[in-house]
Amino acid sequence: MASLNRVFLMGNLTKAPALRYTPGGAAVADLSLAINSTYVNKAGERKDEVCYVDIVTWGRQAETAAEYLTKGSPVFVEGRLQLDSWETGEGEKRSKLRVRAMRIQFLGRGKAGAPRPGGAEAADEPPVAQEPADAGIDSVPGGEESGDGDVPF
Repeated sequence: MASLNRVFLMGNLTKAPALRYTPGGAAVADLSLAINSTYVNKAGERKDEVCYVDIVTWGRQAETAAEYLTKGSPVFVEGRLQLDSWETGEGEKRSKLRVRAMRIQFLGRGKAGAPRPGGAEAADEPPVAQEPADAGIDSVPGGEESGDGDVPF
């Protein structure tokens, strides 16, 4: 049977990324994303709803996110769902569903006065933090154009 595990999310960070390092030296960052949506209920009232999603990212992407993102930063996240399970010290089983980010697109201007990744301080395109292609997912470089100027359809 075929399977697919791919998630695309866009929202704002509810807090600054929390960067830490594993005992082996690998960088890991935890992010919390708020995704706002609006709908109209049966009574015709407009309702706002917020969905909070926990995101984890690894390696250079984690370091870049911690360096350039702050609370409220708008981001686009591409990744996959990941279920983490563990047992507490009291023997209780716990689990948490979160998104393992494979690509994070920074949508805002970032921290005031901070240099942008790759020295792109005056670039029109926002910076992209992305895991290497060998991380188990195909990579799509951000901001590249085909050069022919034609619409592909």
